[in-house]
Amino acid sequence: MDEHGAWVARDASVVWHGFTQMSCYADNEPLVVERGEGHELIDVDGSRYLDAISSLWVTTLGHHVPELDQAVRDQLDRISHSTMLGNGNRVVVELAEALAEVVPVDGPHFLFASDGAAAVEQALRIAMQYWANLGVEGKDTYLAFGGAYHGDTIGALSVGDGGFGTDVFDPLRFPVVRAPSGDIAAAVALIAAHKDELAAVVLEPLVQGAAGMMLNSPEFVAAVAGAARQAGVLLVVDEVATGFGRTGTLFALEQCGVRADLMCIGKGLTGGYLPMSATIVSGTVFDAFLGPDLSERTLYHGHSYSGNALAAAVALRHLQLIAEWDVLANVGARAVQLGVALSEHVGSKAAVAEVRQRGLMVGVELDGPEGGRWGRRVSSACIRRGVLVRPLGDVVVLMPMLTSTEAEIDRIVTTLADAIDEVCAE
Repeated sequence: MDEHGAWVARDASVVWHGFTQMSCYADNEPLVVERGEGHELIDVDGSRYLDAISSLWVTTLGHHVPELDQAVRDQLDRISHSTMLGNGNRVVVELAEALAEVVPVDGPHFLFASDGAAAVEQALRIAMQYWANLGVEGKDTYLAFGGAYHGDTIGALSVGDGGFGTDVFDPLRFPVVRAPSGDIAAAVALIAAHKDELAAVVLEPLVQGAAGMMLNSPEFVAAVAGAARQAGVLLVVDEVATGFGRTGTLFALEQCGVRADLMCIGKGLTGGYLPMSATIVSGTVFDAFLGPDLSERTLYHGHSYSGNALAAAVALRHLQLIAEWDVLANVGARAVQLGVALSEHVGSKAAVAEVRQRGLMVGVELDGPEGGRWGRRVSSACIRRGVLVRPLGDVVVLMPMLTSTEAEIDRIVTTLADAIDEVCAE
């Protein structure tokens, strides 16, 4: 057994990988990563792979970025973590101040957590308690959209639209009002019809990532936000995947002319360095929780590692680098290049049903005989060529890093085109 095979065996004997059938884990030729440099991952054999999914959509500027590495080292010389329950930490305050300048939320306050699902869970609890604190009864459900995915905790699963083998948990999921994504008339009508029972509308703006990069328009987002406001319903915007430049602006909501009542961020927040997320609430929502000490208006919710100092330090430096390096300008240029290249070399193939793109978020839907595992096979062919991609069913997801170069974009598209041709030839 070679070194890679030995590591895979060791891995399979003790680790349980998410969204992975472990009986087939070793057969699917997984990478066992040892280190990263720039936009590449390097496995235990020393083989290099261009990380074209940003390590599941979290890495933004690259792996082993000197400035981000230094931010972590500097914070280590101060403190790695202290509790935020009833106490503060300097770097967390600095991060919240910096984020407050750029998030599309009025008078924002930040409740930190460790992952996107936790941020959504917090938003659901805050939205419901908001109405209770105001003395408004009956507003205890949510409107969410077809194809939605908001994470794997029970509340997040409930506002999500199932799939991914979650049917077994249906007895735990609470019912929601479900509107078709992208249909303005239907969404507006449902919000109006259920306004007295809705605590909030929960929305992924512009891109429903886990649905296979399904797109919705700025006009749709604006219409949903307007209907929620008119109905007196809170708007929860899930930008865990779309935030931090993926769609071409720092946050997707900026393209829609909309401000959120509550907003969830995560994934790219720390540039892919450490797990951190946040639920952002407007000043209006926050004020509804103010009252006497230990009163029922208090949000009795928090996590042990909420506002971790190491994560906050690297998140703060990451936000600064996005501005200092003019990263969004590169996103715009590379997104145009990527769209043209996909149209010329991928979209016209008979095996491709559709290419969906918003900024540097792309889903290439394959069209082959049912049960052909086309997404898995094409992704494996890409990986054998040194480009790491990952499928969502028969949709191959591309998520290049924000600092990707022209040459890397060309390599990703060429590799995908060759992989599709190889699989079709089989």
